[in-house]
Amino acid sequence: MKKVITAIALLLFLTTSLTSLAQDEAQPVSKRIPRWISDKGYWVVESNVKSPLNSIIHFYDNDNVLVYREKVDGVKINLNKSRTKMRLKKILEQSIVAYEKSHTITENEQWVAKALR
Repeated sequence: MKKVITAIALLLFLTTSLTSLAQDEAQPVSKRIPRWISDKGYWVVESNVKSPLNSIIHFYDNDNVLVYREKVDGVKINLNKSRTKMRLKKILEQSIVAYEKSHTITENEQWVAKALR
């Protein structure tokens, strides 16, 4: 009798766990993407803790191709500000358009320095 009760309890447990898993998969997952993330590419900021006023910013397209690079001197880039991120997004999209026209990597056009000052 104990084996029958254990088997029924196990079957009941498996049934409820499988239905709860099926319900979790059926619900759509909606993640909110921040506004500063571009669908055309991404950017990377290289800086040093000892010299925060000197940075190098690399802009890449979605194929991981470097499209623009700029060395910024005398400006501390605060990546905690959404305004800074939005400006970098704008420069990223501008540099991708310029790269698509000429297919050459541009460097130090001072787009970032002008935008952040």
